[in-house]
Amino acid sequence: MPTYHRETWVDAPLEDVWAFHSRIEGLTSVTPEFMNLRVERVVGPDGEEDPGILAAGTRIEMSMRPFDVGPRQTWTSVITEREESDEKAHFVDVMEDGPFPHWEHTHRFYSGDDADTGETLVSDRVEFELPFGALGEQAAQFADLGFEPMFRSRHRRTKQLLEREQIPAWVHGDETEE
Repeated sequence: MPTYHRETWVDAPLEDVWAFHSRIEGLTSVTPEFMNLRVERVVGPDGEEDPGILAAGTRIEMSMRPFDVGPRQTWTSVITEREESDEKAHFVDVMEDGPFPHWEHTHRFYSGDDADTGETLVSDRVEFELPFGALGEQAAQFADLGFEPMFRSRHRRTKQLLEREQIPAWVHGDETEE
């Protein structure tokens, strides 16, 4: 199955990078505007609407209309795994319904070798299958051309938000600060 992979070092501690990516605001903050993302609904594993943390079992219903072209595409992702330790963390979201026959996105975060530097390696790996059967299989070799602008933008935005030492208050669950 084809895969896409991108890694970026972020000059911020693992704790902050993980907290940022553990909330729906992380997704909306790094998704490029050209995707025209709308989060329609987030339901936690216990049925709670808009949970603070995207725990395993959380379902995210969203829609997007890339470049304002064509109809809005609906997409439902489910967080199937979520684990963290002192040196690394990861979560996996799997597309339950949407434009791809298969989409499994693994988000990994690794603390840098020197704990004093506070650097974190952000790694995205997407295993996918394009629609349209054999034609999609042929096109998969060019999928990086489509994925690269989005993931390059996401990684750039992550660095901008987390390296400036003004981490959004919501990263650590403080809803009262702006």
